[in-house]
Amino acid sequence: MEKEIVKTHSKCTGLIQPVSDALYVLSGKWKIPILISLQFGNKRFGQMAKEIPKITEKMLSKELRELELNELVKRTVYDTIPVVIEYSLTDYGKSIDRVIAELASWGIEHRKRMTGK
Repeated sequence: MEKEIVKTHSKCTGLIQPVSDALYVLSGKWKIPILISLQFGNKRFGQMAKEIPKITEKMLSKELRELELNELVKRTVYDTIPVVIEYSLTDYGKSIDRVIAELASWGIEHRKRMTGK
């Protein structure tokens, strides 16, 4: 038997701020798809643009910069001719893998519930 969680006002308000912070960092339509793409290995810009349906290059660039600022994604520039730029998840970025897995699991069940399939 699971231990029942005591629900109090202070516990409620204590959860709101960290969840709001997480949603702020991951907000928008594109950040999670970008992180999912990078879960499958380091990628160049063009590779990600092809993998993520309907994302524009301008939006991909903007979102990658924001993910870099939040230390979830690393941008590596290789001194080659032509210059190669590669994006990867940081160790901190990999910490979101379990959140994405839970979201995916919930999404699968929700779709089944809503479609009856």
